[in-house]
Amino acid sequence: MAWDRRSPTGTAMDSFAPSFLYSSSSSPRSFLGDVDASPNGFLIAPPSDPRKKIEMYSPAFYAACSLGGILSSGLTSMALTPLDLVKCNMQMDPAKYKSISSGFGVLLREQGVRGVFRGWVPTLLGHSALGACRFGFYEFFKKRYSDIAGPEYKTLVYLASAASAEVIADVALCPFEAVKARVQSQPGFARGMSDGFPKFVKSEGVGGLYKVLGRLWGRQVPYTMMIFASFETFAEMDYKNGVCPPKEQCSKNEQLRSSFSRGLLAGTLFAMFSHPTIHLLPSLSHAIRATPAEANHGRRVGMSTKARNP
Repeated sequence: MAWDRRSPTGTAMDSFAPSFLYSSSSSPRSFLGDVDASPNGFLIAPPSDPRKKIEMYSPAFYAACSLGGILSSGLTSMALTPLDLVKCNMQMDPAKYKSISSGFGVLLREQGVRGVFRGWVPTLLGHSALGACRFGFYEFFKKRYSDIAGPEYKTLVYLASAASAEVIADVALCPFEAVKARVQSQPGFARGMSDGFPKFVKSEGVGGLYKVLGRLWGRQVPYTMMIFASFETFAEMDYKNGVCPPKEQCSKNEQLRSSFSRGLLAGTLFAMFSHPTIHLLPSLSHAIRATPAEANHGRRVGMSTKARNP
């Protein structure tokens, strides 16, 4: 996202934004180079009334970004728990879970409706923490890195900011992801987060919660780097080519639709790009399934299931 390099207030805003993202009209440094700074230009103007708007790069701004991450990541991931559960089972046991439709049928027959939502609590908590850190720290690092690098390296700033934020976000996610993977991949281990977390720690210790952190980084960091960089690039292209009117001329609904369309495009493109690495996450379940006794229990459950469903 790019901001108009002029500050209508000419005061407090300049101290929070990077000099090349948000500076006086006389400054030669701009994130997009030498561009038209007229009110009708394509760049996004900053809030003109600080009494009604959140001040850019203030603590309230970072808190708002984190809240947006919680709502966008935590709630949507929780809603998609059944699909995620079927997907993981298809990747771990393709002979049994042949497709999405048949996978849902197997889960419903064996575990009922509640079983389809198994693991929703660690999913909600983990992805809420992920979203808060991912979006909040992305904006934080983008401001810091852009002050250091300058406008010549804007794409590098996007990539480095996204990578730094995702490293932190995955540390927050990993304990919840570990418990969720065990709960979803090993029926009978636990009902959910409340009993699964202490049971997991008792069997593997606190370190076991981060056993798969490296694999999580291997998938999530490149994906996040690409999706944020592409989103920012699409935004610049839209405003530069006049696809979208200046932000100050857009209603909130228009701004939301514009951001949604860019996010959808970026997410779709790089979901396809990152598909090969998504197989790292089902291997979390194999890596987490640790003790011999629990492994034997899982095999017994599988054998009894096959006996009931030849």
